[in-house]
Amino acid sequence: GQTPMHEFSLIKDLLQKVTTIALERQTTRVTGIKVKLGPLSHISPDHFREHFIHAARGTIAEDAKLTIEVMTDADASLSQEVLLEYIEI
Repeated sequence: GQTPMHEFSLIKDLLQKVTTIALERQTTRVTGIKVKLGPLSHISPDHFREHFIHAARGTIAEDAKLTIEVMTDADASLSQEVLLEYIEI
């Protein structure tokens, strides 16, 4: 199906962050990524994973193992965000 623009931009931003961190650490390969999905981001983990895999093709995050945690605190100021917890290189 089509990826809504909102989701697409969230994932694109995430990949940009990952790429930036990897470049800072002078690596060309990311082996693992952990993200937190805000409860109001309206993206299911499965859905996010699917789109992420698609978006990561051809990037340094292409083969990274994706760990997704869903935040349950809807009051959190970041409840609509996708947060990058850490990356493994």
